[in-house]
Amino acid sequence: MVSVLAAVGVVSTNGTNLCDNRVAGNLEEPQQDSMRLYELQTIEVTATRAGEQTPIAFTNLSKEEIADRNYGLDIPSLLALTPSMVATNETGIGIGGTSMRLRGTDATRLNVTMNGVAMNNPDSHAMYWYDTPDVASAVGDMQIQRGAGTSTHGTGAFGGAISMTSSSPATDFGGDVSMSYGSYNTQKQAVHLSSGLLGDHWMVDARLTHIGSEGYVDRGATDLKSYFLQGAYYDGRTVVKLLSFGGKAKTYLTYDGVSRADMERYGRRYHTGGQYTTEYGPHMLADGTRVDYYDDQTDNYLQLNNQLLISHQFGERWAMNLTGFYTYGYGYYKQYKDDAWLMGYNNLPTEIETADLIRQKKMENHFGGLNATFNYTARNLELLFGGSYSFYNSPHWGTLDWVEGMTPAEHAGRWYDNNVEKHDANLFAKVNWKFTQKLNLFADLQYRFVNYHAWGTNDNYDWTTYEMQPVAVDKQYHFLNPHIGLSYTPSERHNLYFSFAIAQKEPTRADFTDRYLFSSDREMQPSPELLFDYELGYRYTAPRLQLAANLYYMSYRDQLIHTGMVNDSSDALNVNVPESYRCGIELSAAWQATKWFTLGANTTLSRNMIRDYVDLLSESPTYGQNLGDKRISYSPEVLAGGFLDFHIKGFEAVVRTTYVGEQYFTNTENEALMLDAYCVTNLDLSYTLRSKALKSVRFGLTLYNLFNATYESNGYGYSYMYEGKRYDEAFYFPQAPLHALANVTVKF
Repeated sequence: MVSVLAAVGVVSTNGTNLCDNRVAGNLEEPQQDSMRLYELQTIEVTATRAGEQTPIAFTNLSKEEIADRNYGLDIPSLLALTPSMVATNETGIGIGGTSMRLRGTDATRLNVTMNGVAMNNPDSHAMYWYDTPDVASAVGDMQIQRGAGTSTHGTGAFGGAISMTSSSPATDFGGDVSMSYGSYNTQKQAVHLSSGLLGDHWMVDARLTHIGSEGYVDRGATDLKSYFLQGAYYDGRTVVKLLSFGGKAKTYLTYDGVSRADMERYGRRYHTGGQYTTEYGPHMLADGTRVDYYDDQTDNYLQLNNQLLISHQFGERWAMNLTGFYTYGYGYYKQYKDDAWLMGYNNLPTEIETADLIRQKKMENHFGGLNATFNYTARNLELLFGGSYSFYNSPHWGTLDWVEGMTPAEHAGRWYDNNVEKHDANLFAKVNWKFTQKLNLFADLQYRFVNYHAWGTNDNYDWTTYEMQPVAVDKQYHFLNPHIGLSYTPSERHNLYFSFAIAQKEPTRADFTDRYLFSSDREMQPSPELLFDYELGYRYTAPRLQLAANLYYMSYRDQLIHTGMVNDSSDALNVNVPESYRCGIELSAAWQATKWFTLGANTTLSRNMIRDYVDLLSESPTYGQNLGDKRISYSPEVLAGGFLDFHIKGFEAVVRTTYVGEQYFTNTENEALMLDAYCVTNLDLSYTLRSKALKSVRFGLTLYNLFNATYESNGYGYSYMYEGKRYDEAFYFPQAPLHALANVTVKF
């Protein structure tokens, strides 16, 4: 049976400390190769990982645990059952526009790395999972840290961090073929081959995947093609790996959501993306308007991630890892705009007031740098120190494919054009010191420097100045982030820990460029965020029972909090609040009751508040008012999950349930702008056959939303005054009712 205890956050924490991975001298040579290779590859992630004595809350997921549920869903959907996690999706089935929140903190404040290389976009700070399709199949293992976490590369971790490693090359020849098919024409085809160890030194590993779906939401189509390729050289003390992974994504734009009124009129699958009025349109709205839909209302993106990793162990005590990386990206939105105001496009003649048009919003990304880590291990001491440097450049521009009533020459040129450069560097030092048999000290100090420069004209048209919004940002930040804690192990099964950390983080691109959309102070710029994170926890680990409890208090200065509004690309608009906090308790348990039955659960009870919230949204009905202490938007006070796992002789049935409490879109606790609480249950069924000819054949079937719950996983909204009357606008992302996805995976 593959352990599912990771789902409740109480799995064992081995595999991250070089002290614990010595090679036994009596192993046979193939086993020595495998163990030695594994030992060397742990160096890659030691810098960003927590170990069993690290005083923070975290969950480890093994490759097997990820693979058992990896029928084609994006990683946020796979992590939905881990503690304090909320997964969201635009298409309604867990593929395409997915994201996550951890402890109420959105994805732009969750640090994501692969082999220590930052995966968050340096400009928006978001992780766009469909830009790296089927990355779950390429992951060797994963650690989800909650809170400030340990020092890492890239944007700061303000709610947590997700540290992934690429799968290790196998020392034996083999591979697998996987196929999935299910509701809404959801499908996955994947093939993987590994050469094994060639000539005692070389290994090659490759994977190709296609994932497609029509989506639950109308026209919510997803077409994802991906690859993963790695070559490795191994000589006993050194591993050199060259990785390239990524893919091409095409997804229909579904980020507009749908109002409750439209769901009642047209059904839960309705959305307006690509919709335009036309006299002879094949579809009729409730008011008699005839419409049609633009077929190519899509997000198109190509991303290629390249990494060169060198791991070397100098002796029993010293080890080193160097990682060079370069990521290239190019993509564009293609959108039909019905009856658009042409004044908002500075390359068009102004004699015409409105017209239908098709536009493209384009960007190109170049992201490269170097990470370096050195590790010293003695009997009771482990030291880590290193740093990184990265450079990011990303031009953004817009063109028009077609404008009603105009020739191509009349709408040629760019209607906005801007560029971004970002330098990001950090130095860090960590120590794990076991100064008594039962007491361990952890200390971590990071210095981070950020130089962010953006210039040009933005895609926003400013109706007060009658010009395209200028982009003019030139900021430098110096952040010093300390982390200290104690871990106490009174006996083999019990562990107590306490830690305190300070984390700081720069604003995102949208925080700079889009504040004028809601702020009365047009010159106001966002402030960096400051977090003081206190963690107190307990772990009990026995062969058949695991328990964990973690208390946290996260106090913020100038936290950037969602207003409920979004910009033209559906990026959340944020506002600094002087004082706020998140506090709560995370509880988890797992019990292997018998050889054939395991059960577990986790829950998070939290309070997420702004102190003396002053509404600074210029169009809000409560603008300028001090509303007192208010709940932070998108922060449920109750989260819970649980599973029942039945397994015997190759058969496994797992029932997984997730509960998410109510969430407000805004910070005014307006019940007209909120997500209702929801509870969703999935059923995983599988049977694995083994034979001499094949390693295994696994048949799987997952029934999602088993009890047909009607719910929405995400949304946005805002309030405004017009002619003396208040209006509340809310839009939602409905999720699919009962649906299924089947899978067959053959390993050889």
